[in-house]
Amino acid sequence: MIPPRILITGANGLVGQALTRAASRWPGADVLATGRGPSVWPSPGGYARLDVLDAASVERTFQDFAPDVVLHSAGEARVEPCEADREACWALNVDAVATMASLCDRHGAKLILPSTDFVFDGAAGPYDESARPAPISAYGRSKLAAENVLHASRLSNWSVVRTTMVFGVPAGPSPRLDFVRWVARELSADRPVRVPDDQLRTPTYDDDLADGVLRIARYDRRGLFHISGRESMPVLEVAKCIANVFDLDASLISPASSAEIHPGAPRPLRAGLLILRAESELGYRPRPLEVGLEAVRSRLRMIEPA
Repeated sequence: MIPPRILITGANGLVGQALTRAASRWPGADVLATGRGPSVWPSPGGYARLDVLDAASVERTFQDFAPDVVLHSAGEARVEPCEADREACWALNVDAVATMASLCDRHGAKLILPSTDFVFDGAAGPYDESARPAPISAYGRSKLAAENVLHASRLSNWSVVRTTMVFGVPAGPSPRLDFVRWVARELSADRPVRVPDDQLRTPTYDDDLADGVLRIARYDRRGLFHISGRESMPVLEVAKCIANVFDLDASLISPASSAEIHPGAPRPLRAGLLILRAESELGYRPRPLEVGLEAVRSRLRMIEPA
């Protein structure tokens, strides 16, 4: 494949940063990372400010950059804010996707859209791509609606990548901690941590997710893929694994129900993803959870002040 021109939205977020790093390693690829504000990290390649809710600005970006591939990671992934302001959630997670799909169709670009296991109700996970979605939160409904936008659009060259519980280390300031860094921070400060004892997930290292997404772009695959870690485990066990890898006190971790921890913002309980299609069709090979956690610990040590 001729090295493409890759447009990345939401490049200041954890997933956006991982996608930018991975895309920039594609020999000869021209990568333009974008975000609503100024870049918060030393992004390799070019960076431009872009509000995906401003259709005219997105149109100008397509005209100026002429992307071959769009990795659309911009969106609202926080469950509570989606419940609190469903209109804003819908605008960012659904309407902006419709704009992006229309422009990709008009300009002949491939669109890859990250999604989530929150499109399921959590009754019978982990789920493969054939499972029937049934979201129970505003966030999950918005992401399923975004997937349906692509199904109903004129655009034929698209892929949806569902993932879950992504963890890693952003290179710049991040207002939002993922679960791994949050648990490590709290335990490092000897603060007690309450963790859901009724949720099941397949935790995903950010670099593994980015590798899977870029494989879809390289091989020009289409349709729906589940890309996450391979290990299905209770979130409580994930927290204990974090404590073990980071040499922290696991006795500070206590169980609680999801309803207690997240009142008014439901999560699917028995969720997580099965990744056989990605493994067989893309050659995707996620690292074991402990290996990913060790990588996070090493990356955190590299950016800690002396």
